[in-house]
Amino acid sequence: MLEEEENLVAAAQHLVKALEIKKNLTDDARKILANLATQLSSITKVSENEDEAGLSEIKERLNLVQDKVMNWEVDRSMIWDCGAEEAYEYVKAVDEARKLTETLDNLCLSRGSGGSELLQRAHDVLQTAMARLEDEFRHMLVQSRQPFELEHMSFRSSEEDVVDEGSIGSSFGDDSVEDTLQRDSIMSRSSEEFIIDLVHPAVIPDLKCIANLMFDSNYDRECTQAYISVRKDALDDCLFILGVEKLSIEDVLKMEWGTLNSKIRRWIRAMKIFVRIYLASEKWLSDQIFEDLDSISSICFVEASKSSMLRLLNFGEAVAIGPHQPEKLFRILDVYEVLVDLSPDIDALYAHEAAAGSSIRTDCQEVIRRLGDCVKATFLEFENAVAANTSTNPFAGGGIHHLTRYVMNYIRALTDYSDSLNRLLRNSVAAASFSPESSPVSVSSSCEPVSPMALHFRSLTSILECNLQDKSTLYRDDSLRHFFLMNNIHYMTQKVKDSELRSIFGDEWIRRHNGKFQQHAMNYERATWSSILSLLRDDGIHSPVSSSSPVLRALLKERLQGFYLAFEEVYKIQTGWVIPDAQLRDDLRISTSLKVIQAYRTFVGRYGPHLTDRHIKHSAEDLESYLLDLFEGSPRPLQNVHRRS
Repeated sequence: MLEEEENLVAAAQHLVKALEIKKNLTDDARKILANLATQLSSITKVSENEDEAGLSEIKERLNLVQDKVMNWEVDRSMIWDCGAEEAYEYVKAVDEARKLTETLDNLCLSRGSGGSELLQRAHDVLQTAMARLEDEFRHMLVQSRQPFELEHMSFRSSEEDVVDEGSIGSSFGDDSVEDTLQRDSIMSRSSEEFIIDLVHPAVIPDLKCIANLMFDSNYDRECTQAYISVRKDALDDCLFILGVEKLSIEDVLKMEWGTLNSKIRRWIRAMKIFVRIYLASEKWLSDQIFEDLDSISSICFVEASKSSMLRLLNFGEAVAIGPHQPEKLFRILDVYEVLVDLSPDIDALYAHEAAAGSSIRTDCQEVIRRLGDCVKATFLEFENAVAANTSTNPFAGGGIHHLTRYVMNYIRALTDYSDSLNRLLRNSVAAASFSPESSPVSVSSSCEPVSPMALHFRSLTSILECNLQDKSTLYRDDSLRHFFLMNNIHYMTQKVKDSELRSIFGDEWIRRHNGKFQQHAMNYERATWSSILSLLRDDGIHSPVSSSSPVLRALLKERLQGFYLAFEEVYKIQTGWVIPDAQLRDDLRISTSLKVIQAYRTFVGRYGPHLTDRHIKHSAEDLESYLLDLFEGSPRPLQNVHRRS
């Protein structure tokens, strides 16, 4: 008898008893009440008889189910491993136990009756069956796991470093940085997202069947806990395969840069594979198994994956809060860009409003913010480091200083991150006011707005130029000072002209700096050769003295000998100076040769008749050839050079 029917009969019987005690009832009313009481008593007896018959049937059915369930408790082999038919029969038996338990619960039998004992038996059978299904569920999830094969992933990693971090520091001292500025291919955004089978597709219907049955039996907590536990272990194994170690923030902060650099590269690769492939596949797996159970799929996915995601995000946070060393900027930007790139994927995967999913999205955005702050602080620290770089000795040979090479290659490599830098440096323009050259009006003749990155790059080169000016004052030789500035400004100009920097600095900047290094080249020539070539000028030679007088010959001899001595001194010194750029070296040699040889030819041609061959030590062709030895970086005396025929 249903509970509602029992309540209705009981209420009617109570009403009859209440009316019977009324003294003013007529005989007909008393007769009607007596008939009603008899009928209600009959209904109760019939119901009790029906209940007894129903309990007997339920008991028989429960006995069959209990035998089926307990037989598998004796035989501890896995049911689904024994074939589809055995599994089907077991599921039928468990579903029967679930239905019988619900029926007995609805009977609301009184305590101490045989039905109450039967209800307890039904619950025990169902609990035993649920424990077995949980074991089967776990076993199936573990045994059907598909191997995660990295060689099938479409992400590649370059072994080239962005910069030669091992040689950077505060000395800016390794020229090899110029040849190692190549961005990792792992940062490519063209990698295709795809889903892989994390468990064998054939077992998905069975897993789904077990999950639905456990949820229908109110054992949802046991089912989800089993799923979350197994998949959490699988995700940990995936990170292990990807080479991601369990590191605390303190562990990361204590690492040497070489070690940390390697781990960052591995983390970047792992992060993209883990989110785009593994987590996407993990979400798809939970959706398949729990697709009939509303939001359970998202909850299971979030709970299974949150510890792995937090481990990855904690590493990014550790990178962000580390020291702001300029050599780390590229790797920090790599980590920043990977997270920005993956942010839409992470938001989509954790779109469910469960607390854990929302927390992961929030944590990811917070790490991105911290990395962005770290990028800004590190770039500004780099500007300060360039400004503060000092030298106590002049740079040997007047060549291209390590600082110049490093700064120009550094900013050239940063052009790969232009979108990120423009976004992050938008509100950090204080340093861009370093020089008037960095103002938008002076750097470009166009009306186009100047990007934040361009302002900072131009400011940085202005800082570099001021530093080079300071370093040039260490030279005692004025000609070498201009020679040094010519070399370095030419190098800066060529780096801009021949790379992506051209669009950032603009043609006006290039024209202005072409003029700068050319002016320094002219100043070098003037400082080196003006006093020497003055010996070949006519000043003081023309006089009333006879053109054949000994006084004239002595004067010419003195002038010529002074020229040879000065030329040989320049040769000895400036063969040790260096111009690394072949075109600039040839251009300066030609310009110098035109001036020197022309003056020498004119002098010898005009005054040669007054001199003997013994006085003319070198021919014009000899001098022209000697000038081709300049700027090679190998000093040598002229007397060791044989005349060229």
